[in-house]
Formats: sequence, C-alpha cells, structure tokens
Amino acid sequence: MLYIANTAHWQFFALVLGFLSWIFTLATVGLDDWRVWFVSNTTIVNSGVAWVGIWRTCFYSHVLAEVEYCQNLSITEPFLPTEIKLAQVLMMLAVMTGLAGNMIAAYGMRMAYFSVENRSRIKLVFLLAGTAYLLTGFCSLLPLAWNLNSVLSNRTIDFPPEYHLPAAPVMQNVGNAIGVGMFASVLMLLSGLVFLCYRYAWQTLESPKDPLDSLHGPWTQTSLGSSSVQLPKGESKGRDNPSFLIEERS
Repeated sequence: MLYIANTAHWQFFALVLGFLSWIFTLATVGLDDWRVWFVSNTTIVNSGVAWVGIWRTCFYSHVLAEVEYCQNLSITEPFLPTEIKLAQVLMMLAVMTGLAGNMIAAYGMRMAYFSVENRSRIKLVFLLAGTAYLLTGFCSLLPLAWNLNSVLSNRTIDFPPEYHLPAAPVMQNVGNAIGVGMFASVLMLLSGLVFLCYRYAWQTLESPKDPLDSLHGPWTQTSLGSSSVQLPKGESKGRDNPSFLIEERS
C-alpha cells in the first residue's frame, strides 16, 4: 500500500511558500512607498522626497512635524485615482483569502500526514487551497500592476492643499512596496498551481486483501499470510488431539 504522505511533499513545500507569500502581501499593504515622488519645493518637504502609499502619504518636514509628516488616504476621497481605491479593496481581500488558503492547506497537510480516515477528501481540500491561493495572487497582482503602470506613465494625483504635495512631481519612481508585492504574488500563484496539480494515489483506497490491513493507515503495512496446519492422514480440522483422548480414557 502506498504512503499518502509521500505523495504530498511538494504540497508541503507549497504551503511554506504560501505562508511566506501571505506575510509579504501583508507587509505590502502596510508599506507607504508604493510611489516615490521627487518634488522641487523643499520648503515644507525638506528632503524633497515623498512616499505615496495606498493608505497614506508621508514625507520628512521640520516645519509641519518633528520628523515625519503623514496624511491618511481614505477611499471616499474624490481626488484619489481609481488604481489606489482598487488597491485598498483588493489588497485587503488578498490578505483574507491568503489567510483562508493557509488554513485550508494546513488542514489538508494534516490529513495527508496524520489522518487515518476520510483520506479521499485530501484532493478536494487541496483543490480549495489552490483556488484560494490563486485568488489571492490575482487580487494582489491586479492593483500592483495598475499602480506600476501609473508610475511608469508618470501619472499625477491632484492632492488638496492640506497634503502639501504638488499635483505633479518632478519625477517619480517605483517604490519598494510594489516590488515586494509582485514577488509575493508570483510565489502565491506558484503555490496555488502546485496544490491544483496534486494527484491522489487512488490505489490506497482499494479494499485490502489482508484482514489486518482494514484501517488503511498511512504509517503501517500489515500482511497476514494464510497458513495451514498439516494434519496426519485421516485427521481433519475440528477433531480433538488423540493424546487427549487417551488421557481421558485412562
């Protein structure tokens, strides 16, 4: 009988990648440097560099704050471009689906390595985990690619006066958050594909020929060969031993 655990080693590796990808995706959501703006007026923006994320904008200013001055970006703000609003929604959705994918994949690995019963559900569980990972990868990849295109196209954002940022920077670069998010999305997609490519060893579900192999366990393989006792000629099974009969007569 095949060992189920031996058929799921790649899925275990994909679970590790999926968990790391989810951590990177969570970090991408919290980073502020999706876009790096270079401004010419350094009176308020002392360093001449501002970071535009999907949740807030920040820059160093000794006039407005002691070290760093930040303003939150709400999805209800009319000046926000569509790609930032979409990123706020899809990145949070990616965090939730990625967490669900990790939980489902961990449950599937527990079934593969430790469970004795209901092992035929492993393929279904891995299918759900792979689907959740793919959904997570696409949910994060779409806003990241859109914001990357906006940076490369040097698109502007019409910030209101209280943000103290110009509508158009002198130059803008791609921030570290987009690079981290892209890397996490690719890993997440690879993890999902590995889970979807799992092939269950159906021969492990076949009825065992040996009576002691009925548990279908993944750890042991017990076989009991049928043995027969050679009886003297003329004797058959079920008769008493002649020696006992002699003792009874005496």
